[in-house]
Amino acid sequence: MRVYAIVLLMMLCTSCTKDFLDAKPDESLVVPNRLRDFQALLDNSQVMNTRHPSIGQLGTDDFYMTYDRWTSYSTTRYRNAYRWTPDLYEGDQRVIEWDYPYQQVFYANLVLDGVTQYGNNDDSWKQLKGAALFYRSYGYYQLAQLFCKPYVTATAADDLGIPLRNSADVNEPVTRATIAATYQQMLSDFTVAAELLPVTQTNKLRPIKAAAHAMLARLYLLMGDYAKAKEAAKAALVSHNTLIDYNTLSSSASFPLARYNPEVIFHSVLLSDASAGRLSVDSNLYASYAVTDKRRVAFYRLNSGRLIFRGSYDGSALLFNGLATDELILIAAECEARLGEMQAALDDLNQLLLKRYQTGSFVPLIAATAEEALQHVLTERRKELAFRGIRWSDLRRLNTQGSSITLTRNLNGEMITLLPNSPLYVLPIPDIVIRLSGIEQNPR
Repeated sequence: MRVYAIVLLMMLCTSCTKDFLDAKPDESLVVPNRLRDFQALLDNSQVMNTRHPSIGQLGTDDFYMTYDRWTSYSTTRYRNAYRWTPDLYEGDQRVIEWDYPYQQVFYANLVLDGVTQYGNNDDSWKQLKGAALFYRSYGYYQLAQLFCKPYVTATAADDLGIPLRNSADVNEPVTRATIAATYQQMLSDFTVAAELLPVTQTNKLRPIKAAAHAMLARLYLLMGDYAKAKEAAKAALVSHNTLIDYNTLSSSASFPLARYNPEVIFHSVLLSDASAGRLSVDSNLYASYAVTDKRRVAFYRLNSGRLIFRGSYDGSALLFNGLATDELILIAAECEARLGEMQAALDDLNQLLLKRYQTGSFVPLIAATAEEALQHVLTERRKELAFRGIRWSDLRRLNTQGSSITLTRNLNGEMITLLPNSPLYVLPIPDIVIRLSGIEQNPR
């Protein structure tokens, strides 16, 4: 971990604005000490917004790959992630799925340490602190979905989470927190961030108050605290509830949904290893959309005989994994259904679907029971949030609740299966981290 920290310091010196890089030859490193310097760290979108692990997406049932496309991956762990291979890394010493989120955490901690040392009570400093807290736990969230088990209330206090690095001090000992402590840290960071962040920003690469509430909604949903998840989702929707009418989208555009479109609350993307052009859409997923469902056209198109996804909210082949209005409505609806609020769940769900179906064709969904309403919500969540980097987390949590979803691949005639609640839903911690820190490895 110290080696990683030194590398991150070197990257820090080369990737941020040079305003805070003092050219004095007798100093080996000068750290930032002004508000604009710290803001420059968080505005490094290459680090904070575009380096989110795609390896979970590669393990989902959103898509399939032909053998030729699978062999075209030059990185061993991506080929192995598709096959759910226990020895994921095969000796690979650099695992960016671990490195990049901790780089985001490190940048955020540099800012938080700087705010404590140099900041004051001005709104600009408060908002900077809120953004740093948001980014730190946004990194923790990416790590938690890959390197620790899904949250289960009965075992969270004992199950191993991730190392929590809440200071830029590289000399702090490295230990794994529990899953309960990991989630509590994220809840704490996002709660304070929600108090400090502004309601609006002109730049959607920067977090706002609604983004912090949206992350709280995600976390509480994963934890099974549906009342708090609903509350957080509704809090975000107070200031950000715009929905795009998909009837207004251009079917001839290569990517009908624009980057920074009105539904986007916070913009981030997955690493390009899971770009849309590589992945062929699962036929069962595509068949689940009605002919009058505009998502069928907005999200998918034929390309050289393959059905590919084109509905990224990045407006490109990169897969959007940020925060948007549609996800919040689906979280609220799911929580209402689970809380027995059947009509409220249907009202929220139908509000979304009205903007997704061909004008005049949508018939509002009805249900006889809250359980039936829940199934409607989960079906639409699957269709609305495909290729968003969310499916991996959904598979993990739904299987702990008894959904028993088994995934199967056919790769060049070899049938490969991922069973519900398999230990392979948790990635191994990189070997070099285990050797340097001595922390416990995840079972395979």
